[in-house]
Amino acid sequence: MRLTREKLGSYLERFRGLRALVVGDFFLDKYLHLDRRLSETSLETGLEAYQAVGVRPLPGAAGTVAKDLAALGVKAYALGVIGDDGEGYELVRALDAFGVDTSPLIRSPKRHTPTYMKPIMREPDGREHELNRIDIKNRTPTPPDLEEAIIARLRELIPEVQGVAVVDQVEEENCGVVTDRVREEIERLAASSPGKVFIADSRARIGRFRGVIVKPNRREAALAVGLDPRRMGEREHLLRAGTELQRRTGKPVYITAGEEGIHLFLEGEHVHIPAVPVDGPIDPVGAGDAVMAALLAGLCAGADPVKAAELAVLCAAITVRKLGTTGEAYPDEILSLFDTIGKERIR
Repeated sequence: MRLTREKLGSYLERFRGLRALVVGDFFLDKYLHLDRRLSETSLETGLEAYQAVGVRPLPGAAGTVAKDLAALGVKAYALGVIGDDGEGYELVRALDAFGVDTSPLIRSPKRHTPTYMKPIMREPDGREHELNRIDIKNRTPTPPDLEEAIIARLRELIPEVQGVAVVDQVEEENCGVVTDRVREEIERLAASSPGKVFIADSRARIGRFRGVIVKPNRREAALAVGLDPRRMGEREHLLRAGTELQRRTGKPVYITAGEEGIHLFLEGEHVHIPAVPVDGPIDPVGAGDAVMAALLAGLCAGADPVKAAELAVLCAAITVRKLGTTGEAYPDEILSLFDTIGKERIR
């Protein structure tokens, strides 16, 4: 690692003075903990009626990035559109619990609060497993007045922050927060704000971003440039995808590769940042969001692109060890893991 403990500590210290805006699709991750032993038979349908013994609402998608930033010590602002519904109330409460500033969120009766319902069944023998997820999403185009409201709040908030994370989670075209109009405005604001860090993540449209840092996984990077995702394990394909995305954006490109780590593409340069080895069971859900938050925080704190990636793989290694949740990494955990890695190297 190029990152020293002294540098790492200085970045973590600076996080407490940073402000960052997260704009995009804020989802509610609603975990329903079910107990098979309590199941009943519905009198109306004759089907098994699952019994919930616990409900755990957590921020998802853009909300995960926002709470991960807050866990690092950054003041995070949430800008998105949620419904005037119970799920929206739960999402705001969940974000508030992490210290995220939810005042920029736009509440509208025209939209649902995007929600991932995640039932987890406990069997009589104690074994737990996930059942089919139930998704609540907006499948109609975002109304123009809401696009205008998003853009207006973007313009108000950009001067107040050092960095912006763009999280484009909704795959349906122009049905989420980051519509074509909003993305174009983000690119314009990035071009007119040279001292600020803009980084984008998108499930379906990472190849459309210009003038901002992008963070796709291998599959997203391949599809963005017309390559076969099944061949992204081949060095030639990886290099082609990363180089093309870097050419399009004119900014650093971070391609996440799971246990392989992160591939960073700068102008004319490719740097591989290995993942931190993790023993035992892992839960990779939310690891990409942890990387996103760490990259933004690190770059805003003055880290160069490589050191920001090294910070990001530390955060990812911490979050994947937190099972059954989109875990977050706290500064003391990051320092502890860094020290553990150092001791292992000495051995």
